[in-house]
Amino acid sequence: MSKRGRGGSAGNKFRMSLGLPVAATVNCADNTGAKNLYIISVKGIKGRLNRLPSACVGDMVMATVKKGKPDLRKKVMPAVIVRQRKPWRRKDGVFMYFEGHSRSHDGLYHCVIVFVISIKILSLIGY
Repeated sequence: MSKRGRGGSAGNKFRMSLGLPVAATVNCADNTGAKNLYIISVKGIKGRLNRLPSACVGDMVMATVKKGKPDLRKKVMPAVIVRQRKPWRRKDGVFMYFEGHSRSHDGLYHCVIVFVISIKILSLIGY
C-alpha cells in the first residue's frame, strides 16, 4: 500500500472490532477529575449513510465530560480510547478484551505523539 495521502502516520493500524459508537458514555482512565465522558465524534472516520462512526482501542475521539469537575464540563476535548469490552482478534490469533470501557482525555494523546516523533527521530539516526 502506498504511503501517499495518509497524513504522515507511521505504519498501518490493523483492523480491529469497533466497540464504541458515537453517543457511548465511558469512564475516564486518567486523574484529571473527569469521571464519565460522552463520545461526540471519531477522528478519521469518513462515514457511510446510516452507519454510526465507531471507535476502538487507540482511536482518537472528541468527547465531553458528563460527570466530573465543573471546569471540565460543557467543553469539547480530544480523548484516546485505552480499553474496550468488545473482543478483537490480534494478528497472532489471540482474542483480546478488557472488563470495561475507558479513555484518557488529552494526556495519553500527547504521549502517543511524543512516541511517534521519537520513533521517527530514531529511524533518521539509524538506530
